[in-house]
Parts: sequence; structure tokens; C-alpha cells
Amino acid sequence: MQTSNVIAPPSPRTLAETGLSLVMLRDILIKTMFRMNLDLVSQIAQILCLPVQLTQELVDMARSQRLIEATGTLHATSGNEMGYQLTDAGKARALDALSQSEYYGAMPVPLDHYKQQVTRQSVRNIKLTRAQLTSAMGHLILPDELLDHLGPAVSSGRSILMYGPPGNGKSSISNGIRDALGDRIYVPRALEYSGQVITVYDPIVHRAAEAAVDDPTSLRRTSNRFDNRYVWCERPTVITGGELTLDMLDLTYNPVARTYQAPLQLKSTGGIFIVDDLGRQAEPPQKLVNRWIVPLEESRDILALQSGEKFTVPFDTLVIFSTNFHPNEIFDGAALRRIFFKIKIDGPNQENFLKIFAMVAKKRKMPLDESALLHLMKVKFPTIENRYANYMPVYLIDQMISVCEFEGLPYQMSPALIDRAWANMFVRDEVIAK
Repeated sequence: MQTSNVIAPPSPRTLAETGLSLVMLRDILIKTMFRMNLDLVSQIAQILCLPVQLTQELVDMARSQRLIEATGTLHATSGNEMGYQLTDAGKARALDALSQSEYYGAMPVPLDHYKQQVTRQSVRNIKLTRAQLTSAMGHLILPDELLDHLGPAVSSGRSILMYGPPGNGKSSISNGIRDALGDRIYVPRALEYSGQVITVYDPIVHRAAEAAVDDPTSLRRTSNRFDNRYVWCERPTVITGGELTLDMLDLTYNPVARTYQAPLQLKSTGGIFIVDDLGRQAEPPQKLVNRWIVPLEESRDILALQSGEKFTVPFDTLVIFSTNFHPNEIFDGAALRRIFFKIKIDGPNQENFLKIFAMVAKKRKMPLDESALLHLMKVKFPTIENRYANYMPVYLIDQMISVCEFEGLPYQMSPALIDRAWANMFVRDEVIAK
């Protein structure tokens, strides 16, 4: 894991520094108290992801508007904190605010503030060395010339198209690139634009590295090291395949909650967006890439609210397209020009195939057998013109293991077992009577 040099978003010291209007701050406060039945400032601050002193200011402001009142009860188990509750007017205001937007909880980050943080933690700031990339790919047997191409491509933070025959590790290489990035960034829980809330943090996409929580009895507030409206995460990775559609790249509006969810590419900001199996989607590849033209060229994306209002968001993502098709079959020249790096991922040569085979056998505790290997290389592979693929060692060895377990034999390989495994790797071309 690399040490992160990312500059943290500073914790707001005043309500003005949150970048949100006092009305939005107050309404989210009372909606949160109403929905979660909270009565202690320390609890409310933790949920709102604001410093305790700013939360107290908000509570005092709402008290002055007679939306909140003190209960007159001190909680001995919570540092003798005063309890608070919503007044009848506060409950009415909370219901009115909820009718406009069901969002409550963590205060959102204004989009303009987030743009500044994206610049501080850009994926293009990463300086990846050969050693780091080699280490991340350590579980793969790759030719040196492939790393020669991959290294500059990843370090540039620009788009990459990996193409070649199926079963040669394009997906594994994409995952290795993700691991090579290695450091951490700050992901907003939610964004605010034009009074609308867009949720960004997604536990399915984002892996939180640390959760800082204020101890109300502590003199030192550790969570003030950065703005807790963000979550400190591993650089995100979004992986999509044949299920990718164009509408997944737009804001998703929830008409019940009246909030928005960020599209996949916004969730992957600062990280990697992998489009696997390009050409297997319902949308034509050319159409998908056309959707990315402006983001790839200008590092910004254009989204639209339900009202039709359009706005720009940062596009700071390493996009990796992976396909089994030749690029000329699925793209025109203009689209190919906009993909910065084109890297062919071929099958291994015989030497590397044998290295992979031996590595997989050792991992699976399958003893190697010279006669079986000679049979495989001299008899079986010539039938397919010696075309080696990276998936084959795992496939063949797992097939032989399945046979051994079924027959009650110790793990072993032999020419006969190679034949049985090979028979399952291909389907014979024949006409089936109907």
C-alpha cells in the first residue's frame, strides 16, 4: 500500500465554511432529529458529520426560531449534555421539509468545494513506478513489453483500451492496475448543487479506510483532522460488463425521496472505471464511447437534473475499456483517436504458458507429470495451431482435480486425464438433429 500524499479537505470552522445555506443546514438538522429521534448534540453532530461546536450553533439557531427546545434534562452518561427536542412548530417544519426532500443525515458538500478536492487528489497526480506496477501484477505472468506499455498508460491517468483474444487476463490486468494505485482519497457522502442533494458514497463501490468519531468527553477531537462529510476510502473501482447501459451514466432520481444518486462514473472519481466485455452490451460500443467523448477530452462530465438544468461535474477517472473484438470492428477512427492508449493483450508464448501451468499446479497442490506435459504440448496443442491462452492452465488443472475427486484418486495428472480435461475445454463443431 502506498502512503497517501492526498491533502485532506479541511474541517469547516464556521457554518459559512460548510458552503451550505443556513436554511438547508437547519432543515437537514431538524429532519435528522425528527427521523432518528436524536436529542444530544454529540449524537446529532456524528450523524450530520459536522464538528460539535457547529452543530451546537445550528441547534441554538433553531432554538431562536422556536423549532427546538431544551428538555431541561442533563444526561449523566453523556458528559452531562443537555437534551433537546423538536417543538410542535419544529415537527411541522420537519414534515414540510421532508415533503420537499426526504434527505437527512450527513450534510452534503457543495459541488464547487468538491471540485477543489478532486484537484487535490486527482488520479492523474499518481506517479506509478515499474516496481509498484510489477508488485501489483505479481500474481500474473506477463511479458516485459506489456508492462512497458501499461506503465505509462496508467501513470497518465488517461483512457486505455485493452483488446485481444478472450481468456488472456484482461480483467485480471485491470484489477492489477487498480491494486497498483494503492493510496486513499476522500469521497463525499453527498453533494449539493442548486439546492438538490446527490448521494455519492456507496458501500458497494467505496471501501472505507477509517471512520473518525468525536468523543464528546475528549479534549482532543481526532475527527477534526478532515471534513467528516467525506469518507476516507481506497481509490474506488467501478467494474461493469455486459449490463452497462447509457442511462447508468446519468443521475438517478428517486421520486419518493426526491433526491439523486450519482452515476457510476461520478462514484469512480479519483479511481478506475472498467468497462469489461465491451461489445457485449445492448448499446453499440460506438454509442457508449460517444457518451465519453467530452469527459475523456475535457476532464468534465455533463449531468442533468429532473428540471432539465444541466451542470458540469469533474471527470477524474482512469477509464479502461476491455474487449475481445478488434478495435476496428467496433469503433470508427474518431472514437479510437479519443482513447489515448491501445494495448493488445495476447496469449502467452509456450515458455510463459508452462510457467503459468506450473504456478497453478503448485497452488492447487497438483504434482506435475512429464509425460502428461509432453502429451499436452506435443499432441493436444498442435490440434489448435499452438494457440495458448492464460485461462487454460487453471481450466485444465481444475478439470483433472474434479476427475480425481470423483474417482477417489490422489491428485495426479496423466495423458489420459489431460485428454478428459481437454475434451471439456472445447465444443465439437457438429450439426445436432432437431
